[in-house]
Amino acid sequence: MTTQELRPVRVSHAPLEHGGAGAAIERWTLTGGAIEVTVLTLGATLHTARVPDRTGALAQVLLASDELTQILGPARHFGATVGRYANRIADSLITLDGREYRLAPTGPGVTLHGGPVGFADRMWAAEEVVDGDRAGVRLHLHSPDGDQGFPGALDAWVSYLLDPAGELAIEYRAVTTRPTVVNLTNHAYVNLAGEGSGDVLGHLLTVDADQYTPTDERQIPYGAYESVAGTPFDFTTARPIGSQIHQDHPQLKAVGGYDHNFVLRPRPGDGSVARAALLTDPVSGRSLEVLTTEPGLQVYTANSFAGAVCGAAGVPYGPYAGVALETQHHPDSPHHPEYPGTELRPGQEFHSTTLLRFSW
Repeated sequence: MTTQELRPVRVSHAPLEHGGAGAAIERWTLTGGAIEVTVLTLGATLHTARVPDRTGALAQVLLASDELTQILGPARHFGATVGRYANRIADSLITLDGREYRLAPTGPGVTLHGGPVGFADRMWAAEEVVDGDRAGVRLHLHSPDGDQGFPGALDAWVSYLLDPAGELAIEYRAVTTRPTVVNLTNHAYVNLAGEGSGDVLGHLLTVDADQYTPTDERQIPYGAYESVAGTPFDFTTARPIGSQIHQDHPQLKAVGGYDHNFVLRPRPGDGSVARAALLTDPVSGRSLEVLTTEPGLQVYTANSFAGAVCGAAGVPYGPYAGVALETQHHPDSPHHPEYPGTELRPGQEFHSTTLLRFSW
């Protein structure tokens, strides 16, 4: 069946709950081809994705909870838009034009995912958007000057656009009133066998990166890129995630698995995307290809999960229940001028695109 023969994308929305605190959260549903995804206005969250396997059987392939107490608690980053600065900034400090700005810390010597009350914790305003044969939802957030210590009033938009063949685009934009730093990503956890089906250690992963950024005890990069060749971080050809995850390697032992930024091969530079990763579940036949304009990819294998969240299958999520493939600029870029820059100034527009291309 060609794209022209597929039905147009359908978009609808309703409250997450019909009473109580959940009534303020909208759930948007996008249906295109054989795929259905949902988006929550809390955290501009990619909440669920239903995808067929090779036999046509549908499964929900993102780790998620429908319980409001979990969405507001241990699952608050599941699928959320993370910012103002995704990943870590050392010493909770940035310097712009010679002036220091103290950021709200999330732990000793670090600010993670934009601070204690980051973009994942905010209610975003939503509206339906149509772009050619793609349709979906555009969400907007205003972050005031000084929010979590970051300078500049920032307006951020994230659009989830589905096409008739089921390809999902995540498009980010932001503008600021003062010089600031911006790094936005999506924090979805994927299990292509279906959420609650077990771990992803048997999934095959390819990452288009010849280098990565090893980190210290705070998970702050040392600075220099290191080659993945001959290490457990070499995913330049497809291999199971679990094939070397328990090796006696100091970077793996420090965090109990993978939670590292990969330096992607050079992007086109003209705003077009290039492949970052390919994830495949050999049992179901489902695959996810990730394409992006971003220079980095954080691979996190849910090492610290301890059963605090249950999904629709009723199975507590343990270690390695899913894998996050977070397209991003590199962690702690404000302290590393040799990394691609994350500064945004008045009159400029931050723009980033990530495509999630499912197949089966």
